[in-house]
Amino acid sequence: MPSPGTRVAILDDYQKVALSMADWASLGAGVFVKPFHEPLGGEEAVAQRLHEFDIIVAMRERTPFPRSLLDRLPNLKLLVTTGRRNAAIDIAAAAERGVPVSGTATLSTPPVELTWALILALARHIPLEAEAMRHGAWQTTIGVGLHGKVLGIVGLGRLGSEVARIGKAFGMDVIAWSQNLTVDRTGPLGVGLVDKDTLFRRADIVTLHLVLSARTRGLVGAAELAAMKPTAFLINTARGPIVDEQALLAALRSRRIAGAGLDVFDREPLQADHPLRALDNVVLTPHLGYVTGENYREAYGQAVEDIRAFLEGSPIRVITAE
Repeated sequence: MPSPGTRVAILDDYQKVALSMADWASLGAGVFVKPFHEPLGGEEAVAQRLHEFDIIVAMRERTPFPRSLLDRLPNLKLLVTTGRRNAAIDIAAAAERGVPVSGTATLSTPPVELTWALILALARHIPLEAEAMRHGAWQTTIGVGLHGKVLGIVGLGRLGSEVARIGKAFGMDVIAWSQNLTVDRTGPLGVGLVDKDTLFRRADIVTLHLVLSARTRGLVGAAELAAMKPTAFLINTARGPIVDEQALLAALRSRRIAGAGLDVFDREPLQADHPLRALDNVVLTPHLGYVTGENYREAYGQAVEDIRAFLEGSPIRVITAE
């Protein structure tokens, strides 16, 4: 049962909806829940703001929890993250301090749907045409059809596989690569297994569906972008640092590739003066891949379950260090 005055922080509740997405009151009268609606800032600010909390609910990887920060949170007893993994949390350091890290399920469909929204927005110039319509114009661009084009998927896991199925439905030729991908995985999906160089060279659209790790950080750099067709698009709804940001900026500015659809960035929220915001061949969204009511209810609902189980002495969905 909760000790008197157990304090729970819900981080990065940008839309101010967390309290309406789950039954936080079910945790009991002794649990006080406080949502934070803005980024807390750097490590010093985070340490000061969260110093008094016993339990912290992190929204994905919006707020990092390295060892140095965890050492400055003496009251922390449980850390909950939405999602099954969180590269921004030092799981080993938390375990050393006796702080379990519990995760939640998330839905796969929202990021898959956003991937296709970005693809279609780029191919048919939807943001440009929508803005032109507001200013009285009519048919200012010529779009690109998807049927018969080559879709290159980097990472054919849970999300990549669903993206592949939709690509097939559009009549696309779907190919895939990742470091451990085999024909046993690609074959049943009707997806061609190719090497990395072939994927970037052949694909009309390259879409990334990998987790961020030491071996995927910077995986798409200047060489990969140079290999792409000048008519090709790059889509990233995975994690920003998988792509070398400076190399991407150079490729977009020089029109080495036709454009990019980006939902994730090296630093989030994306700075107001970031050079990506000034380019006309990008479609930018503010990490909306998982931001749907259905997904929030799933994640926050299970966060409440995680907290209740911890307070009852039996933590659930505990994430261990890899």
